[in-house]
Amino acid sequence: MSRYDLCILGAGPGGYAAAMRAHDLGKRVALVEAARVGGAGLHHGALSSKTFWHLANDYAKAGRHGRGFEVADIEVSYGAVGQTVQEAVGERRRHLLQQLAGLESQGVELIRGRAHFLSPHRVRVESPAGAREIDADNFLIATGSRPRIPDGIHVDGKRIVTSDHIEELPAFPESLVIVGSGVVGCEYATIFGQYGRTRIFMIDRRDRILPFEDADVAECVAQGFEDMGITIHRSAKLLRMVADDEKVSYDIESDGVVQTHEVERALISIGRVPNLESLDLDKAGVVIDDRGGVGCRNCKTNVPHIYAAGDVTQDMALANVAELEARFAVEAMFDKEPAPIDYRALSTIMFVSPEVASVGLGEEQAHERAIAYRVASIDNHLISRNVAMRNTRGFIKLLAAVDDDTILGLRVVGPQASSCIQGIALLIGLGGKLDDIARIAHPHPAITEGVQECARLLLGRSVLKAALVEGVRVDRWSPPSP
Repeated sequence: MSRYDLCILGAGPGGYAAAMRAHDLGKRVALVEAARVGGAGLHHGALSSKTFWHLANDYAKAGRHGRGFEVADIEVSYGAVGQTVQEAVGERRRHLLQQLAGLESQGVELIRGRAHFLSPHRVRVESPAGAREIDADNFLIATGSRPRIPDGIHVDGKRIVTSDHIEELPAFPESLVIVGSGVVGCEYATIFGQYGRTRIFMIDRRDRILPFEDADVAECVAQGFEDMGITIHRSAKLLRMVADDEKVSYDIESDGVVQTHEVERALISIGRVPNLESLDLDKAGVVIDDRGGVGCRNCKTNVPHIYAAGDVTQDMALANVAELEARFAVEAMFDKEPAPIDYRALSTIMFVSPEVASVGLGEEQAHERAIAYRVASIDNHLISRNVAMRNTRGFIKLLAAVDDDTILGLRVVGPQASSCIQGIALLIGLGGKLDDIARIAHPHPAITEGVQECARLLLGRSVLKAALVEGVRVDRWSPPSP
């Protein structure tokens, strides 16, 4: 029997970060992982797919016209692309494992196997090498998530696949249907669309893609998809999908009309579900909420010494959120009184075409929460850096409070969008105002100058005048009177 200060279930982004923070505090840690260190965030998510996206982006840029040079007959191999992706994953994985090996003598032990609770303070870890039981004063549940599979569809990993399989295909598919129009589905549509080797179809049960984002953001991405030849089945219901050795057949219904289509492959991308079934959480007394995730408040479950972080809480399936929550949980369980996580200032990147980055509130979120705001937006054809890059699709949009100019949120659509976000995230977390953006000397030319000009527009001291320049918008919104 072994006893630890902390037992972490899952060595993905959250679990690994928790182990490192607990090591900082001098704690004895058991880090239990049933599969691969790094989790989906490394192998089928944040690193692998983004490497794939960057390679696709490089390929698309190499073939662009109207730049003073022409590049013809670019050869590309799906296998070679996949090998490059795996090289990137392997590099990162080796670094993680090397560090864990170095910390083994300092109280952080990596334990391979699948854990399940026997009691609130004990788990049993099963592996091909045998089983062992672990006692701990504290536990962190960070077992991550897996792709959600719709009822009635058999995912064989060959013809019908999820994000766990898509990067292992033998070649570029001649045709591909993507079920779901959220972030993952749109990112893979972008990747295959950029290579131009695949006819792509998307099934969207709503009237637009990226339904959680503002309509102008979603429409800009949708226009980019259409320019790549991607067909979006809008407001479509998937009725049937079956595969044989050569193709995938599916039926969709839209406006009362049923259509049958055939493609070479299908990607299922309708969200993720937490990996909780095998943990026997009932034996620890941990409650599952009505969304199917671990019920918790400030990362603490209903059992005082058991915490949860990342996808298992069903809040936000983001690697950076998992890391923040895991580090917060470790500090909280060892009485370090961490500052609360400010979810208002969480920033995200969508690796689509054009790239999308966001932080804080969008317009539709402000509507849902009945928050009055002022908004300014500038099309990228008015931003010097975009003009210099010869890439002007997209826009920058900044929201601020009506009464006191507090920054509420930012949306950036276009190349290098992510470069604009972190500074605004910091300001939102500090309660920053429009003047904090306007008075800073931004580098020139830079995408962030567009953020500054949006702030100046809202302050009434802009270079661009909305009434005179096409592509500039200044507006305000307040909740309807009751």
